[in-house]
Amino acid sequence: MVNKSILPAIVLVLILGGCANMSESQQSTTKGTAMGTGAGAAVGAIIGAIAGDPALGAGIGAGVGAVGGYIWSNRMEEQKKKMEAATEGTKVSVTQTADNQLKLNVPSDISFDTGQSTIKPEMHPVLNSLAAGLKSNSNSQATIIGYTDDTGNDSINNPLSVNRAASTRAYLVSQGIDSNRISIDGRGASEPVAANTSPENRAKNRRVEIFVKEPQQPQPQQRQQELPQHQEQQQYIQQPAY
Repeated sequence: MVNKSILPAIVLVLILGGCANMSESQQSTTKGTAMGTGAGAAVGAIIGAIAGDPALGAGIGAGVGAVGGYIWSNRMEEQKKKMEAATEGTKVSVTQTADNQLKLNVPSDISFDTGQSTIKPEMHPVLNSLAAGLKSNSNSQATIIGYTDDTGNDSINNPLSVNRAASTRAYLVSQGIDSNRISIDGRGASEPVAANTSPENRAKNRRVEIFVKEPQQPQPQQRQQELPQHQEQQQYIQQPAY
């Protein structure tokens, strides 16, 4: 007889082992799906079949689903498609992360000039589409992270990166999005995506990254736990104009 207490661990090992033979894209999709309730149900069904106890499998499946932070719903998929259409022809990248967040990487070509936190007009259509998606999915939340290139020092770049995130949030709020749904952060020049060795590379690093997520809604039978709130690491320095 199989020891029921070790079944979740066995199935988890099997799932992760299967991921090892997948491509990076497949791993991202699989791991992202595993964060949601669907994976929990699937794991529960496997466990129930092995143990010969469907009730046990259902209970464990619910627990596995609760572990995941975000879900990739039809609304999220639809928003991704609309953002891809809105950013076509720009250098903005739109991707689904491994933990089921919609990620927009907005480089300086359409976002910010060197040393500035004022949003370029070219960024408005992208943010308008993003605001429309947030309105259509009232469960979604956004996190905006600002970055700079290595021009200047940390005392300049750190607050500037926060101001860029704050300027982006201010625009979304002006489009009718509740500010409580949007958190911001600034990383200065600490996380470049390209070596700061040319104007083109610095333009890539002078950016904002926007993450949209749909938190998993707790089920009535599940124990609700309070998660620590995201803390903004910097203070917004001044009200930007755009």
